[in-house]
Amino acid sequence: MDYIKEYRQFVTSYYFNEAIRITVGITFPSIVLSYFGELETGLIVSLGALCVSAADIPGPISERRSGMFAALALIFCVDLITGFAHTNQWITGVVICSLSFSLGMLGVYNARTNAVGFAGLLVMVLTLYHKATGWGVVEDGLYLLFGGLWYIGLSLLLNGARPYRVIQQALGDCIISIGDYLKTRSYFYSEGVDYDKTYSNLMLQQQKVQDKQILVREMLFKSRNIVKSVTTTGRGLLVLFIESVDLFEKANATFYNYESMHKRFDGTTILPHFQKVILSMVDELYEIGVSIQGGSRSRVTRDLNEEMRGLKTHFDTFVNRHRNADNLEALINMRKILQSLEDMTLRLYTLHHYTRYDRVKPDIKLADNYNSFLEKSDLDRDLIRENLSLQSNTFRHALRLSIAMTTGFVVARLLQLEYSYWILLTAMVILKPTYSVTKQRNYQRVMGTVIGALGGIGLLFLVDTPTARFVVMILLMIATYSFMRTRYLISVTFMTAYIMILFFLLDSKNFHIVIENRVLDTIIGSVIAFLTTYLIPSWEKKQVKTYMITALQKTAAYFATVSRAYTNGDPDVSHKLSRKEAFVAQANLSGTFQRMLSEPKSKRQHIKKLHKFVVMIFTINSHIATLAHYSKQLAPKYRSQHFEPVIANILQELENTVAILSEDATSINPRANDTKQLKSEVNQLLERRKLELEQGLLNTETRIKLAELKPIIDQFLLISRATGDLNTIAAEITEFKPAAEDNAPLPLSVAS
Repeated sequence: MDYIKEYRQFVTSYYFNEAIRITVGITFPSIVLSYFGELETGLIVSLGALCVSAADIPGPISERRSGMFAALALIFCVDLITGFAHTNQWITGVVICSLSFSLGMLGVYNARTNAVGFAGLLVMVLTLYHKATGWGVVEDGLYLLFGGLWYIGLSLLLNGARPYRVIQQALGDCIISIGDYLKTRSYFYSEGVDYDKTYSNLMLQQQKVQDKQILVREMLFKSRNIVKSVTTTGRGLLVLFIESVDLFEKANATFYNYESMHKRFDGTTILPHFQKVILSMVDELYEIGVSIQGGSRSRVTRDLNEEMRGLKTHFDTFVNRHRNADNLEALINMRKILQSLEDMTLRLYTLHHYTRYDRVKPDIKLADNYNSFLEKSDLDRDLIRENLSLQSNTFRHALRLSIAMTTGFVVARLLQLEYSYWILLTAMVILKPTYSVTKQRNYQRVMGTVIGALGGIGLLFLVDTPTARFVVMILLMIATYSFMRTRYLISVTFMTAYIMILFFLLDSKNFHIVIENRVLDTIIGSVIAFLTTYLIPSWEKKQVKTYMITALQKTAAYFATVSRAYTNGDPDVSHKLSRKEAFVAQANLSGTFQRMLSEPKSKRQHIKKLHKFVVMIFTINSHIATLAHYSKQLAPKYRSQHFEPVIANILQELENTVAILSEDATSINPRANDTKQLKSEVNQLLERRKLELEQGLLNTETRIKLAELKPIIDQFLLISRATGDLNTIAAEITEFKPAAEDNAPLPLSVAS
């Protein structure tokens, strides 16, 4: 592991910078007011800053600003409601139940509204046991407002001082994640590779890339100062993002059957050499990503170019030594992999070039319909009403949350726990819309609390002065918020440790009570949260078909726009839009499948077949990405009507699979054997080339045509075969057997 690179990646990341901003925003009011002897007031002001910071999630600055002000208004109202209700336990219980449900329902819109709702829940829990009365309630609410306004001012000031900084950090992180994806893909070149495990990891990495690309796209295209930018930095960020998306599509392209490749070439040095070059590309992506995060120029080396030249020389020697009629087809495909790596190398150096923003061409412009690439964020009130049903996962989650919070409040009252707000806080943080995430958070919360408590006690013994303890607490806070969005277990561990030190500094005499109650309340809250997930469950099996159908439909649209170039036209910007939608739908399906793996075995029906289905969608989209790459140069040259029957039947097969998943027999149409013409054309070229090789003819027109046309036809044939496999898998998953009417033949893949 390169620790220097890991350190650079961490300190230049958005998460580390966010952690420093939040830490300063929270601690500064308390430090200043404690200097004037108003520590209690300072803590309330800091609480306001903490709650607003929860809504300050990454995104366009306009949406961040709106989210923070919405959170500010909400925490003031929630504080007043909770403060005036606490005098009566029955009313308090009703308030907790109703606020938990209503604020939980805000997640129906998007992550930002969900974060605003979380801010409201956070202030409800943390002020629940504050015994202010009368005007004191209003006064506390005003202090919360001051704290929130202070944090908003700090956040907007930092953004104004460095308006491109957050986007650079998000874009750099996105490019680093592409490097992680490519690194995972390189494992396919390892001898003895576990294909199932590698595909699963690859789909996880792809989901991360897609999530980060969506975030960067929103930040770029919704920022007017970027879209209309005439500055070199603004144009540079746009170009870097567009180039990185195209690079990711190229990395997605599949040129070969890896199992067949290993059968032919294991034991030689060619596959490890390919893997070495790919890993060098990963290093370049890391360097580019870290440099963009830090706002600096990336360091360009010639290492990758030299390794690429070495691979080409090695491959040419390998071909001359091993070329024969039997492995001719395999070597052609291997050469296509080499050409793909060459193209990716050029793109990497282009990214290096554009990190020097002054070298971006001044005429770079966005397509007029760039808004089509953005996610809709309208806050339609009808959406809440439409989701007031047990069919809605958000509704189920809101019900679980309200039940868990109310139960936690009742249990705390019955047991007369002094710091019982930890029960509600634990339940609130652990409970998520899906079972798998809740289960994971539950484990991490308990383990992090225990480890953090032990670590906090150890630090108190090792550090014996108040000033040193305060410094350690600040460092722990920074660590907590640095890992809050990425590694929850580590974040909880640091959080517990800094809370231990904080309570010791505030009240060292009752410190042991704090430790005992912290651990006990966390365990109680975890048990309540875990049991609640079974009360109104949301199992992935109930919605996986919806994700499967959506993925099929988006893949069909992607294929239709790309394949058009091979028959009657060039792909337009709709190709990029359909690519984005297909990859997002694929990532959503993959995420659903991964969550199913954490659910009880009784809820994981047909899990192996589902895995095959997800991998098949991934494979088809990779083949389509390969066709898209070829279409730019080769489609005009080899445009033919021979592709039309194959295209029509692939689209029909995808529609058949949708019909099978929907159990709609009337929408299933028979599939014709449409690949004979293309297979015949490739076979003729192969036979002609074999004869030429036997005659010692190396560089001929047949060689050029075979090298260019065969990979294109291969993609169509592979997609055709894969769609048939999808059809069969879907029929096995649904156990659906469409009845043949009027003796009409069934689709070949279903009939088989």
